[in-house]
Amino acid sequence: MIIQQALDQKVWAVIGATHKTEKFGYKIYKCLKDHGYEVYPVNPNVAEIDGNKCYPSLSALPVVPAVVDFVVPEAAGLAALDECKELGIPTVWLQPGADKPSVVEKAHALNLHVIQDCVLVQLP
Repeated sequence: MIIQQALDQKVWAVIGATHKTEKFGYKIYKCLKDHGYEVYPVNPNVAEIDGNKCYPSLSALPVVPAVVDFVVPEAAGLAALDECKELGIPTVWLQPGADKPSVVEKAHALNLHVIQDCVLVQLP
């Protein structure tokens, strides 16, 4: 899947979303929201972001997103890939820093579409 095909999908989740406005997890979540995406924040340590419920896991989401944006450390990324596969989420978008070789390798092994780029750069 190419970047534009992923951006054409309008239901996303952001793993590692946070209420801390200086962090990329917040900036990416906010950017997607501001561009009209239906986006679900996922972080087991945060209750809500800008008044929106934050979910503890992908399995807890009310819908299955088409794309999951990763803004998490390697261990959390590796664990979330299994959840993506189980839920039938086809595409993972790995932000710089979340795209560790082990995460990329496992995503490919699970036959997931992998994008390694920055949403903040790709959304106009």
